[in-house]
Amino acid sequence: MRQSIAVIGLRLIPNVQDGDNLARIIVAAASKQRVHLRNGDIVVVAQKVVSKAEGRVVSLSTVRASAAARKLSKTMRKDPRLIEVILRETKRVVRRRGHHLIVQTRHGLVCANAGVDKSNVDGEDVVALLPKNPDRSARRIRTWIRRLAGKEVAVIITDTFGRPWRIGQTNVAIGLSGMRPWVDYRGTKDMFGYTLSVTMMAIADELASAAELVMRKYDQIPVAIIRGYIYRRTRGSARELVRPARQDLFR
Repeated sequence: MRQSIAVIGLRLIPNVQDGDNLARIIVAAASKQRVHLRNGDIVVVAQKVVSKAEGRVVSLSTVRASAAARKLSKTMRKDPRLIEVILRETKRVVRRRGHHLIVQTRHGLVCANAGVDKSNVDGEDVVALLPKNPDRSARRIRTWIRRLAGKEVAVIITDTFGRPWRIGQTNVAIGLSGMRPWVDYRGTKDMFGYTLSVTMMAIADELASAAELVMRKYDQIPVAIIRGYIYRRTRGSARELVRPARQDLFR
């Protein structure tokens, strides 16, 4: 087991546009920065640039608010068009309090505003949505990196979520390809010989959070490379980290 890993932010990523090949941009940026992708690297990509490349942006000027959105806007003091976009991305409203709207997205993720966000998007009335299928997006980037660079890497797509019981936000994995997203220690023994019964580490989320340390939003670094972490190589899916309803104590 290696005792250290490297987390490298790619600084030379241009403003991503609809239709851009993210893998081509990432490979070129890594080469210019003299990082050069290696087999076993983990490429961590911010959701916002994936959404931009896939055309998952909406101008609120094109949105017509429904009656439900207009009703919510009066109590939440939000643009009814924004609420309409959020509702379209929502499978279930989990909690509404004041200005806050916590929902379950059609991906199964529970987060604020269905991941709809105005930050780092061109245009005052333009918002970005989550990718339609973040796992598929990660697979596409990984496949293209293999074609362009000839390297086998894992890809994690991240977004920033709040957490129950904890103040502040952290990056989590919403899309994944090329690695198992967790490590299961159940059935193993700790240093005192006790058998662990519940410990499963969400490795993909931990790696996403580590990458955020060099992907700070104001630095405009939407991609990081994690090097040196040994992981279980497999097809992988971030959906494996979504707790089934029957195990969720808060539903």
